[in-house]
Amino acid sequence: AFNATISACEKGSAWENALQLFSMMKEADVGTDPITFNATMSACEKAGEWEKALWLSRVMSQTKLELDMISFSATISACEKAGKWEKALQVFRGLAQSKVELDTTAFNSAISACEKGGEWEKAMQLFSMMGESTVGSDTITFNAAISACEKG
Repeated sequence: AFNATISACEKGSAWENALQLFSMMKEADVGTDPITFNATMSACEKAGEWEKALWLSRVMSQTKLELDMISFSATISACEKAGKWEKALQVFRGLAQSKVELDTTAFNSAISACEKGGEWEKAMQLFSMMGESTVGSDTITFNAAISACEKG
């Protein structure tokens, strides 16, 4: 029931309510799982609350739950939306070193974060890394890379 409510908060742009429910679950020692964390992170991501998303990813790691692609992507995207390209790259590097396979969304969020931060060279490094991997690119990838070069 808690996970469904947190997911509803995410969809309704009620990140504060999602965090409050998350905190209530932790205080009541109600079991949290990756779905709980991911829904709460996604609510924070949609609101641009990058510090909260980073905090949740740290708490998730401390509880011995493994971050998955949704966790990483929500955190990278939250940093990207807030213009925190350095933090987005830090999370992206953590993803690259984890057991989780990189995907298009993670690359796109990291490239977009660099683009928004005026870091066209870093954006192009990521674009090149993506091309060397088995991860496919899409329209978002190319648009972010082109936009990064325009700003550079």
